[in-house]
Amino acid sequence: MKLLKEFTIPFVGLKLGKHHFEYQIDNAFFEHFEYEEFNDASVKVDLVLEKKTTLLELDFDISGTININCDVTNEAYNQDISNQFNLVVNFGEEFNDEEIDILILPHGEYELNIQQYIYELIVLSVPTKRIHPGVEDGTLDSDILKKLEELSPKLKENKETEEETDPRWNTLKKLLTDK
Repeated sequence: MKLLKEFTIPFVGLKLGKHHFEYQIDNAFFEHFEYEEFNDASVKVDLVLEKKTTLLELDFDISGTININCDVTNEAYNQDISNQFNLVVNFGEEFNDEEIDILILPHGEYELNIQQYIYELIVLSVPTKRIHPGVEDGTLDSDILKKLEELSPKLKENKETEEETDPRWNTLKKLLTDK
C-alpha cells in the first residue's frame, strides 16, 4: 500500500519534548484503503508525540462523525465517534509490530508513518451493531420498519391460553388462592 506523505512524521529533527499534530480525515482517506463502509467521514485526529531520549510516545485522540447505514433499516445516519490510543515507539535490531501498543523500529530509522494506526482507530471506533437513533426511540418513519412490524409474529392474548387449560386443574388452582 502506498504511504500518504502527510501522515509521515520525520522525528529525527524534532527536539525532546511534546509536539502536537492535527489531521482532518475525510472519505478520501478511506478510499485510499479501499474501505467502502462509510458514506462520508469528518474526523479530527489530535496527536501528541512526546520525544524522549530512547523512545517516542504517541497519544492519539479522535473525535468526529461518520455517515453509515443502519443494520436494521439500511437508512444512512451520522454516528458520533471518539476514541483514544497510546503507542510507544522503541528502537531495536529489526522492525516489530507484533504488540498492539508497542512498535519497534530499526536503529537508523528517521521517520514514522501513522496512517495505519489512524485508520484502525477510526474503524474500530464504530459500534459493531449500527442502529439508527430513530429506530431506538421510535421516531424513524421507514417503509422497511413498517414491513418488519407487519411480518413480525403476533403474541397470543392471555385469555386464549387460559381457555386452553384442562378444566381438571381449576380445582387445584383454587387451593392456591384459598387459605
